[in-house]
Amino acid sequence: MRYTALVTGADHGIGLALVRQLLEEGHLVFAGRYNLQEQALPELAATYGDRLILVDLDVGSDTSVQAAAAKVKEHTDSLDLLINNAAILGDIETTVLGKLNFEDMLQVYNVNALGSLRMTNAIIELILNSNGRTIVNISSEAGSVGQCYRDSWFAYTMSKTAVNMHSNVVHNGIKAQGGQVLVLHPGWVQTFMRGEKDSAATLTPEQSASKLWGIIREAMEREDRPLEKPIFLDVEGQVLPW
Repeated sequence: MRYTALVTGADHGIGLALVRQLLEEGHLVFAGRYNLQEQALPELAATYGDRLILVDLDVGSDTSVQAAAAKVKEHTDSLDLLINNAAILGDIETTVLGKLNFEDMLQVYNVNALGSLRMTNAIIELILNSNGRTIVNISSEAGSVGQCYRDSWFAYTMSKTAVNMHSNVVHNGIKAQGGQVLVLHPGWVQTFMRGEKDSAATLTPEQSASKLWGIIREAMEREDRPLEKPIFLDVEGQVLPW
């Protein structure tokens, strides 16, 4: 089946790898582009033509999200799949014994937690007007309250816990219309979220994207969807504690 999808945070890393994966399988993709200096998406557009539509997008901005949604609506009246991938890390070192930067925390929360909700809210009509009716929120094991072990990472962990909560609330609001929300942890991936490539990580973006897409595709094709409650899975498909 050919899907129409939108991926946020698609300039590099997992988002870019997901865009490439979807294109290789023949789907139509809208790619949220934040950094105009990065050239990977334009290079893909040169290869895949009108099956890849680049959309300027800052999920931390109401104005940008509304403009992006308007552009998507110029091309389609339905969207099978939204993958909310855009995120930032923030301070991961300061504990409660140190001087915490609350402005930084607000920015991380705005992008990670509210950003994905902004996107969902802006295009929910397109989602529910499709056959796929699926929203995927890329969360993290760091957002699991049930298995928390860190003594820092306040902004990132709290923002991802908020993603998990709003995923449940959104799922409750759309399941009667056949909509569903998936909450996925992409694994420890070799990305640049810490300012330089995390080369010690166990997965490349391509490996993570391939595993994620396998989970997403299976969920979109299952006959008993939507489930009563969303599920929180790691990249191997194992259930994580909320």
